[in-house]
Amino acid sequence: METTDQNAQQASKITADILHSLGFECAVDIASTTPEEISLAISGPDCRFIIGDGGSRLDDLQYLVNRLLVASCETAPRVRVDCDGYRAKAEDRLIHSAIEKAKRVIATGHSITLPPMNAYHRRLVHSSLAEIPGVRTQSEEVDSRFKRIVISPSA
Repeated sequence: METTDQNAQQASKITADILHSLGFECAVDIASTTPEEISLAISGPDCRFIIGDGGSRLDDLQYLVNRLLVASCETAPRVRVDCDGYRAKAEDRLIHSAIEKAKRVIATGHSITLPPMNAYHRRLVHSSLAEIPGVRTQSEEVDSRFKRIVISPSA
């Protein structure tokens, strides 16, 4: 059984190998590790190309790193890959936007439906709005990876 530190080293190497083989000039650092998650931080002059439109390439890279790490160690923690702080800033914007919409729901009494999101982003929104009295959140029931959250006034 591999330790979290060994998994983090391996995830960092996998990420660096992928990026360098694609010709990107960058550094991959281990930002943090917990038994549940390894966070990697990519920096360098090619970050804008690694991030892609709306973070799509960064999401794809993260998916590949997770699949390759789990292939070598089934019990490996999830890997979160950020590039030049993009993901952290995007998550802050998402939470801020959701809180503003929750305030609008409280003020108007009308529900608001958010755009489709992946499970991780939905979890962030549900968690951040759970602390706001007067609103409740619910993910719509559809057979899709990307679901919408409905923010409604609480009864």
